Amino acid sequence: MSSSVHTSAFALQSFSNIYLSLSDTNCNKSEVKMEEQSDFRNWDELIPDALGLIFSNLSLQEVLTVIPSVCKSWRKAVVGPYCWQEIDIEEWSNRCQPDHLNRMLRMLITRSTGSLRKLCVSGVHSDSIFSFITENAGSLQALRLRRSEMSDSIVERTAGRLSTITVLDLSYCGKIGACALEAIGKHCKLLVTLCHNMHPLDAAGKVSRDDEANAIAASMPRLKHLEMAYYLISTGSVMNILSGCPQLEFLELRGCWDVKLDNQFMKEKFPKLKVLGPFVMDYYEMDEWDDDCSDYSDNSEYLGWEFEMDEYDDYDIYEGMWHGEGGFEELELRFYEGDGEEGMLGWPASP
Repeated sequence: MSSSVHTSAFALQSFSNIYLSLSDTNCNKSEVKMEEQSDFRNWDELIPDALGLIFSNLSLQEVLTVIPSVCKSWRKAVVGPYCWQEIDIEEWSNRCQPDHLNRMLRMLITRSTGSLRKLCVSGVHSDSIFSFITENAGSLQALRLRRSEMSDSIVERTAGRLSTITVLDLSYCGKIGACALEAIGKHCKLLVTLCHNMHPLDAAGKVSRDDEANAIAASMPRLKHLEMAYYLISTGSVMNILSGCPQLEFLELRGCWDVKLDNQFMKEKFPKLKVLGPFVMDYYEMDEWDDDCSDYSDNSEYLGWEFEMDEYDDYDIYEGMWHGEGGFEELELRFYEGDGEEGMLGWPASP
C-alpha cells in the first residue's frame, strides 16, 4: 500500500472513531467497545452513508485518486452520491483547463444523482455547463459560481430551475445583468444571501449599474445578506434596495464611491443593518487574480492533476496529502473517468 493510502487510512481511522461515538444509540455497547479495542477494522463493511461522511474530511484529490483503489466498497461509495451532496472544487477550478472543468462537473454532478445541496466552483465558461448545473439543481441550496462567464440570457431562461436556492454567489460574473437578476428574484423565493461583487478593474470606465440594483430591490424581498462591492450605483438605488429588502441585515458597498449615506439617518432608520463601505481603507487582494488558471497540465490524454511542489504556490491547501512523507521532489496525481463497474476510474478491481 502506498504512503498516500497509509496517510488516508490513518485519517479515516480517526474520523471513524468520531463516527462510532455518534452512531445509533441502540447499538450493542459491548460490540462497540470490542470494535474500539481492535487494532483492525473492516472498513469495507461500513455503510456507504458512513463512508461518505468520513471521506468528506479528505481532500478532493484523495477522494478521487486514492480511495477508489483501496477496495471495491470504497470505490462504490465514491462513484455513488454519498460523497457528492456537497461539491467544492473552487480551488482546483482556478487552475484547470475549461474542458477539464466541464468534464469534472459533469462527472461529479452526475454522481450526486439529484441529491446535490451545495456547489462551489470558479470559472464556468459556457452556457451549456451552467444549464447542466441547473438541470440537476432540484435539491440545490447553495450555489457559488465566482468568476464565471455564463451569459445573462441563459441565467434568465434557467432561473426557474433554481427555486430551492437560499445562497447564491455570482461575484465577478461580468455578463450577469438586470434581466438575470430579476429572473432570479422572481423564481428563487427562498433566496436570503446574494453576492455579486465586482472587480475594481471591471468597474473602471463602465456605465451605471443602477438597473441591476433596482432589479434586486424589486424582486428579492427576503434578502438578509447582500454584497455589491465595486458596483457603479447611486445613492438612490441603495435606498431602493433598503426599501425593497426590509429583512436586510448586512450590506456590502465597499468601493461604491458614488453612494453617500448619512450615518445618523442609517442608525435611526435601520438600527439592525450593518453596512460595509463605501469608504473602507483596505487593499484589494489582487493575488487572487494574478495566478488565475495558470497551473494546469497540457496533457489532453488525462483529465488530470499534475502538481510539482517546486512550482505550486498554494502548498497549505494540499499539505495534508504529503504531510510527514518528506523527500518528494514531484507529486503527480491523476484521476480517470470510468464507465463500467469494474476498473472504475482507471484502476483494476481490488481483490
